[in-house]
Amino acid sequence: MEINNLFDLNSLRSAPHLSGLQREKLQNELELNIINADWITIGIMASHDYEAINALKSISRKYSSIKFLGLESLHADGSVFLKANQKTGNVFIRPENGLGEGILLTCQYNVDSFESNTFGPLPLDFFSN
Repeated sequence: MEINNLFDLNSLRSAPHLSGLQREKLQNELELNIINADWITIGIMASHDYEAINALKSISRKYSSIKFLGLESLHADGSVFLKANQKTGNVFIRPENGLGEGILLTCQYNVDSFESNTFGPLPLDFFSN
């Protein structure tokens, strides 16, 4: 499947391998959505808790306004789903088998007339580069 924009990811179960050009194009498109959002929620599907936590930390490193506390106390065995809410700062993690792998990012708005959009799954290292 050809990945040309963020919406091309919506039908995937797991994050695809992206070329450098695809990654750059998606990062630019996503950047505009994040900047225009009032806050974001993040879902991370990973094989291990430390992979999910590292992916979340990479988002905070890239965007200084997106911070989460208490990450060192998170733990779950096996494959996991991590959920983080920028507005509340809450982060939860639970074991979850049968999921794909990747980051789901939802741009949220304070105004009801703006529709929330979820983008992903993005590769776990998407924000590391």
